[in-house]
Amino acid sequence: MFTSILGPHTRTILTASVVGTTLVFYFTLMPNAYTWSFPFFEWMETTWFGVIGKTWGAAFAFVQTIHLLSLALLGGAVLAAEGRILGFLLTDVSSKIVIDRCHVLLVWALVILISTGVFMACGVALKIYYLPVFWYKMLALGAGMLFHFYVRRPLLRFDLEKINPMIVKLTALASILVWFMVAATGRWIGFSG
Repeated sequence: MFTSILGPHTRTILTASVVGTTLVFYFTLMPNAYTWSFPFFEWMETTWFGVIGKTWGAAFAFVQTIHLLSLALLGGAVLAAEGRILGFLLTDVSSKIVIDRCHVLLVWALVILISTGVFMACGVALKIYYLPVFWYKMLALGAGMLFHFYVRRPLLRFDLEKINPMIVKLTALASILVWFMVAATGRWIGFSG
């Protein structure tokens, strides 16, 4: 019923509305949410993850290594899938196979990235609270997941030969840029302190 109200472009309309709502939130209510979230960040440092992350440097370094390896896995999955779509990589393999297998890798990489990221954030919660780039990374990560699951994935479920080639290639380039932004802002957090 809900899809009949919005027509054939339900996901596109919903994604655009989420992005619009996020922008309105960011430019109007974000300063208040920023101050409201301070107790949560204080609490994060008192959790077991926060105490372990602050007191045992080896544990933090090990989790950070897993985090970076999963980021490499995510980047490899994105580059392999988008490289196949653009016709640069794995041209002897069916694009459907490459896209589906890279999607599975990307989902596993995201699960590992988010779980290790939560651990690392607990160890340095108040530090990242004051870093604007942390908030940019969270926005970039949210945009990347929305783009992948609500724009790219539904589009590429169709036969690629039936879709306008320009749309397919622009989607692949947008995917690379979005995930590059996630990685770049994450690296920027590392350089920020």
